[in-house]
This record gives sequence, C-alpha cells and structure tokens, in this order.
Amino acid sequence: MTEAIELQPPGAHDTQGVADVAVIGAGVIGLSIALRLATPGRRVVVIERERVAAGASRGNAGAYAFSDIQPLASPGILRQAPRWLVDPLGPLSLRPAYLPTIAPWLWRFWRACQPARVAASTQAQAALNRLAAAATHRLLGDIGALPLLHEDGNLHLYESDAEWRASLPGWQLRAEHGIAFEHAQGPGAAEAIARWQPGLSPGLVAATFVPGWATIEDPLRLVQLLASRAVESGVRLLQGEVAALAPQAQDVALRLQGGSSLHARQVVVAAGAWSHLLARCLGERIPLETERGYNTTLPPGAFDLRRQLTFPGRGFVVTPIGGGVRVGGAVELAGLRAPPNYRRADALLAHARGFLPGLHTEGGTQWMGLRPSLPDSLPALGAARDDGRVIYAFGHGHLGLTQSAATAEIVRALVDGRAPPLDLRPFSPQRFGR
Repeated sequence: MTEAIELQPPGAHDTQGVADVAVIGAGVIGLSIALRLATPGRRVVVIERERVAAGASRGNAGAYAFSDIQPLASPGILRQAPRWLVDPLGPLSLRPAYLPTIAPWLWRFWRACQPARVAASTQAQAALNRLAAAATHRLLGDIGALPLLHEDGNLHLYESDAEWRASLPGWQLRAEHGIAFEHAQGPGAAEAIARWQPGLSPGLVAATFVPGWATIEDPLRLVQLLASRAVESGVRLLQGEVAALAPQAQDVALRLQGGSSLHARQVVVAAGAWSHLLARCLGERIPLETERGYNTTLPPGAFDLRRQLTFPGRGFVVTPIGGGVRVGGAVELAGLRAPPNYRRADALLAHARGFLPGLHTEGGTQWMGLRPSLPDSLPALGAARDDGRVIYAFGHGHLGLTQSAATAEIVRALVDGRAPPLDLRPFSPQRFGR
C-alpha cells in the first residue's frame, strides 16, 4: 500500500514567495485538481488543515456512481422523508437541536424539489457524470491506478414489488440519458439475483443491475497515490488552516490560523464541508450543508461480495473494500461539529446482516464522514462573485469521488483561461443568490 504522505509546515519560501495556484483541501478533489494543474513552470501548493484525505475522501463507499444522475432533492424524497424522519436510525435523520440552523437550507432543498428544477438538475448532473466517466479513466491511467478500478457494476435490490415499481420512473429517466441497466423481477428474479450475487436473503424480490457503475479498491489508497504523484510532479503539500482569504492588488492572501500568510495568484477552494466558510470571507453565503454518513468496514473474509450492492429502501450500500466489506450510507443532518452517533452505523450493519445472512460482522471499524452538499445536489464550480482569481470546487455531496477527475479537468481549464469542457451555468456558485 502507498505510504501516507506527510504534510509540511509552511516555510519561509512559502510565506514570502507567491505561488501560481494554491489549492485549499487535500481530499480526492483537491489533490486531483493539484495534479492536473502541475505543469512545468507552474508553482502549485496544496494546503490542508489536518492530513491527506482527512474528510469524506478517507472512508467513503468507494463508488464511481456514473449512473447516479437524480438529485437527492426530488418529489420522491418529499414523499418518503416524513416516514424516514420518525425513525432516528432510519435512512434520513435530523437532530432537533439543529433544525433552526438548517431551516434555510431545507427551504432551498424544498424549492429544488419542484419538477422543473429537478429536471434541470438531472440534466446537469448527467452531463457532469458523462465527463466524469471519461476523465476518471484518464486520471487513473495517468497515475497508474487503473488496476485499482473494479468495473463490476452495481446491484440495486428491492424488498417488495411496490418498492421496485416505485423505482421505475427513475430508471426510465436514466434510460433517456443513455444509461444501461437490466431488471430482474417476477419469475426468474431469484435466479438472476443469485447469479449477480450469491448468498443474499430470499426476501429480496427484485433487482436492477447497472453495468456502468465501478468501485475503487480503497478510496484512501487512491488519495494517497494522488498525493504521491502530485509531490513527484512538483506540488508542495502544506499543513495549515486557512482562516480567511484576502484579495490584494497582485495576489490573494491566504491568512492562516496563527497569524502567518501564504500568497497565490489564483486560489482553488476545494475544502469540502468547510468551503463555504472561506466563501464568506469574500462576501458570499453559499448554502453548503453536511450530510453525515456512517459506515463499518469489516475485515477480509466477512463475505464473498462480488460487486457493490445498493438497498434503496434502507438507504445504504455494501461495498467490497480492500478485500473486506464496507457497510454504510444514510443521511444525518447535524452540522459540522456534533459528535458522531455510531448507533447509526450499528443499525446499518444490522440491516446488512438481515440481507446477507452469511455476513461475519466481527472486527469492524466504524467511521463517520461529512458529505458537503448543496440543496440541489449539484456542486459549486466556478469563480467567486467579485474576484475571478478565486475558483470554487466544492459541494459534490454523495458524488465527490465520482466527479473528482471531471472537476479537476474543469478547474484546469478555468485556471488556464480556456473554455471548460461543459456548460458551467447550472453549477454557478452564485445560483442561490446572496
């Protein structure tokens, strides 16, 4: 396994000189961007508050979900949310104490559920994911990571005919965007399910197989490899917490906790769940929230898992990771600083045990990550409102890994002053107004 890359404290060269580009955030998106920007003669620095892959990039489900084009904000979620919210360990939970804080985001989320907005968000997400599918192969090929990519598809599993029928409009929408899939329902469904994944509960009555879905061997290993390749390409990885951005005549100052500063001609904000706090320094209030997700990673031998499994009715996935099994998902709305509630991870593992009767659940490691999410499920991609030297690249929600390589190519074009490879108007950081 690639060894962890140590971040260096900023030295005199960093605090007195001017970088060409400073990327804030050393997750999968920030490091993918840095690697794409690392051209001869361009001085690129990455600054990270904790460590490489400190946030959602460290322990996510490892999915390249190119077929996942529907926004979380949709009429369907509005119908299901009341039932989910009454269960504190269900697929969607909201800590009551956090309701006053998140109320404005929820209002924007409700507005994003209107049919015309859902259609527009789906169109934009599909375009970004098409770019992502090609860009991922380019990036992984460039860093020698294609052997880590498992293009085994994904199996969506349903507990009842009613649940399967309720999913059909979403599959029809995917078909309209050229996404391939195969249904198994009714006579012969059990045989098809067993062929795709042996050892599942006979209580599962239908399934949909998506061949275009892929997983990475281990998302942490991938990010460490990105960091290593970035360093080999001349990128400096620095440790420090950026407290503020201060545009100046010749550059942008990055004020660090502790009083020192870095300076860069251009800045990319890819700090995940903390990104909106930096946007506030420039007078922008971008409605970023955190969808907290939980998982448990079981050691090798836990189950003979052939591909990633999705249980949409329960809001979780089961993924092969590093020879073991990762069980996780769901959404908890509780902000950046509330302590984890690992009973949610326990509940997901209990669900998985019911659907995978032979699953060995001993020896697992629990984790909680913060998905940075905007109300319409689209990321913020583009320049700051009042200073084009600052570029935003955050808010990818559940699709950070999926869209990381595409985001890197988009940001590279913006930094180079070229037209981006797709229309960025749906992803405008200013689309929510002031």
